[in-house]
Amino acid sequence: MKIEQKSAKWRASMLIVIALFALLGIGLSLICGAVNIAIPEVIHSLFGGESTYHDIIWNIRLPRTIVAALVGISLALSGALLQGVMRNSMADPHIIGVSSGAGLFGIGVLILFPSYVYLLTPVAFIGAIGAALLIYLMAWRGGVSPLRVILAGVAVSALLNAGISALLTFYSDRVGGALLFLVGGLSARSWPHVNILLPYTIIGTVLALIGSQRLNIMALGDTQAKALGLRVETYRLYFTAIATLLAASTVSVVGLLGFVGMIVPHSARLLIGSDYRWLLPASVLLSVAVLTISDTVARLAFAPIELPVGIVMGVLGAPFFLFLLRRREL
Repeated sequence: MKIEQKSAKWRASMLIVIALFALLGIGLSLICGAVNIAIPEVIHSLFGGESTYHDIIWNIRLPRTIVAALVGISLALSGALLQGVMRNSMADPHIIGVSSGAGLFGIGVLILFPSYVYLLTPVAFIGAIGAALLIYLMAWRGGVSPLRVILAGVAVSALLNAGISALLTFYSDRVGGALLFLVGGLSARSWPHVNILLPYTIIGTVLALIGSQRLNIMALGDTQAKALGLRVETYRLYFTAIATLLAASTVSVVGLLGFVGMIVPHSARLLIGSDYRWLLPASVLLSVAVLTISDTVARLAFAPIELPVGIVMGVLGAPFFLFLLRRREL
């Protein structure tokens, strides 16, 4: 992964531009839908005024928009952290296998124990942690190299996806509630889902930002990072645990939403450079723009039929993946 330097003035300017796109995405998410609501009506409803559209804004669109923003932030930070510790722009929780671990355990709850759906978040987190530990065990050989972690992650992801397929095959009569989970969607997400995601996103974001300078040191390579006194293996586990926490929380709420963790951090890196003190905030803002705009497109593209946002991200993600291959930065 190339280290790309940008001036402080350029970075600040790009952060402002990205922030404006994030605000645009939030605005579109609140305005557009089955019923288009004028901007003055949206503002009036948001600030407590009585309005014909008050319930639509406060009980449907606002919580869904917040969930989209929190999901985007969590997945983008998760991807940025994994790309940092593995020094590979292809790394993201979906491809590496962490999301698959959360997905397998989440699908297991939905299909085998539907009455315990309230345990979906902790169970998904256990699955993600289990997948991360399995990846590290498979990759360990007197230490962990980024390449071995990626290869082990791809293998573990394939194994866990096979487990998901087996569950869907053996319990085909119960897959109705799991279909949206498999694709990743924001339909019917409301305030309880905001309450689930918010603490994980805050904790993960704070821990990631605190460690941004250490990620810069790790980007120099294991040998040089160790020479500078950094405990590389300790921090690799630390950042992987944060990435796992963030990915698992999103899987438990919106399902297996792929490509966000790869597209957003890499796009932010192209715009703002590889200094994680700037890259992480840029990824946060860009993820809000990407997820809210993508969800708006998913709602409007084939209205009144609503697409899961995971389909839109797949359409964006596959060409982006090919773009990375063409750049030969993997």
